[in-house]
Amino acid sequence: MSGHSKWATTKRQKAVVDAKRGALFTKIANQIAIAARSGTDPSMNPSLAMVLEKARQANMPKANIERAIARVADKSAAALIEEVYEGYGPGGVGIIIEVATDNKNRTMPEVRNALSKNGGRMADPGSVMFQFARKGWIEVAESGEDAMMQALDAGAEDVDEGEEGLIITTNSSDLMKVRQTLLDSGLTVTTAELRYVPNSGVAVEGADAEKLEKLLDALDDLDDVTAVHTNAE
Repeated sequence: MSGHSKWATTKRQKAVVDAKRGALFTKIANQIAIAARSGTDPSMNPSLAMVLEKARQANMPKANIERAIARVADKSAAALIEEVYEGYGPGGVGIIIEVATDNKNRTMPEVRNALSKNGGRMADPGSVMFQFARKGWIEVAESGEDAMMQALDAGAEDVDEGEEGLIITTNSSDLMKVRQTLLDSGLTVTTAELRYVPNSGVAVEGADAEKLEKLLDALDDLDDVTAVHTNAE
């Protein structure tokens, strides 16, 4: 079972309780609005169901969730666009940046500025993406061999011990099925989402690691950025 980057379990990529609440809710609301385009019934729309679960874990008020879903029917609301940017960080690590924006002319310069000010740079489309695979990512509170076997039996591609339980990766199309099987087997699912998972890691330490931490925090502070992925280890 392969190891997972320590960067994948830092505060940046959790449904954090101690995050800047307003910024976190803005990011999740954008994700809800985009997911709801495929249907506002979460029982028929797995993507929406996953984002709503993230909203509940973040203690997002029900009124905020309802407003985000209602945005789909609001013809006067600015249309949100999903974009994926690629970049390089300190030490040559690859970075994938997912955004949801109503103004690309605002968002791209903000992303470029955050990269350049913190030892990184934008990359040409495709030059970083090939180093990653789109996977289902599930975290459960339980650990140990029994829980690992349950995860594998549920259809996981890979299972590893994380800092706070098991980290499970799945084929992207199997995410919701595996998640439900894990829940049915009694495991506590704390995270279930799609991520760009690196095919291999790039070692980063010392001054480069400190710079990378600042860079990733700067990207996460941007309202339009919904997720950041790196192959640093």
